[in-house]
Amino acid sequence: MTIKFDSLQDFLRAVFGEKTRLISIEGIDVEKGSLKGYGYGRPLIINFEINGESRKGVIETMKEDIFGHEYRADRFQSLIWAYEAYNSLPKHARALAVGYFDKKGNLVPMKDFDEPFIFVEFVKGNLYYLDLERIRDEDKLSELDIKRCSALAGYLADIHSRKADNKRIYIPRIRELLGHGECIMGLIDSYPDKSDFYDQNFFPALEKKLVDWRWKLKNFSHRASQIHGDFHPWNIFFEKDTDFTVNDRSRGEFGEPADDLTALTINYLFFSLQVKNKLDGPFEFLFKKFFKDYIEKTNDEEILRVLQPFYVWRSLVIASPIWYPNLRYETRLALFKFMKNILDTEIFDYNNVNSLLS
Repeated sequence: MTIKFDSLQDFLRAVFGEKTRLISIEGIDVEKGSLKGYGYGRPLIINFEINGESRKGVIETMKEDIFGHEYRADRFQSLIWAYEAYNSLPKHARALAVGYFDKKGNLVPMKDFDEPFIFVEFVKGNLYYLDLERIRDEDKLSELDIKRCSALAGYLADIHSRKADNKRIYIPRIRELLGHGECIMGLIDSYPDKSDFYDQNFFPALEKKLVDWRWKLKNFSHRASQIHGDFHPWNIFFEKDTDFTVNDRSRGEFGEPADDLTALTINYLFFSLQVKNKLDGPFEFLFKKFFKDYIEKTNDEEILRVLQPFYVWRSLVIASPIWYPNLRYETRLALFKFMKNILDTEIFDYNNVNSLLS
């Protein structure tokens, strides 16, 4: 990375005021106008003055690695945490500023920040869950419902065709499936200690099975593909016919395609269970069609061997008393049976889902 002397001077003045002057960078000649040979993870010792008073600081960055810093967002998260946490611990070196390098090598400070936000375009259309509610209430499908199902399966087949260059990214994605606060163990920790749907042994037994699945899935890193990461009916907007837009991509650019497939298809099961105690009628048709269309377009029958823990995660979401406090007893009970039984299947049979509800 190349950093201009003037840019570093501007950064210091933006943080400490106009009466700040950059003096030197230890071990690097700044008189030539730029700082070369500076790489991620290599600290820079900065000598500067504020109102004539000598000060010294260190610019630290993080390099990409396989220990939770695979994505730039991971590194932002870690350094923002450091900025807030360093100054709250007695005798810790004070964090003076946090910022980022832009594409031209300029240092840009992030000052006096509180909660983050992202500004995205407004999406027109109706959320897909409204279609599912209508199908549930009317117990019938239209031709458009079938076409939209095919369009969604085709979309996933298309985005999943892009494979990751770095296959190792698959391993932390599977690890996060189990351990991330938004994923399986985070969901489990949000459940009450006592319930009519499970005893004290249910979740420990479930987690032990999932650890076995993690070790199994580590052998499938060749499957690392572009994914959405949260492909459910509340993130899909249909504007007209089969034209749709998606929102709220989550948890990394690449991962296991089953993540997206299960996030969508669990809802066909979910909406069917709300009025029937099984996958039946219009939703059974959509469930089977989605799988059939997707596998025909991708030739990915292997997905039936790896999707089981992803269905557990999505079942924990929709069975949650926090996210869905008003579910019928029978619906929640069926979901617990489903997540328990599916981990014992080697190959998922999408034509025989109801056998997993008993």
